[in-house]
Amino acid sequence: MASKRYAEVGKFCVACGTCQKVCPMQAISIWKGVIAKVDFHKCVGCGKCVQECPAGTIALRDREDMA
Repeated sequence: MASKRYAEVGKFCVACGTCQKVCPMQAISIWKGVIAKVDFHKCVGCGKCVQECPAGTIALRDREDMA
């Protein structure tokens, strides 16, 4: 059963890679060295990336809000 939440990266991502390192599901990658991208199918919504993001640009969202 999928988590009801997922991580979403905001536009102020600095692509430092911290979120990628702390993600237990390997759901985050750095895209073209510019921004972190989340694989929503792998993300379990644990919030570790949110806690560790130095830019404070990652948030947990409800999956029902996905467009």
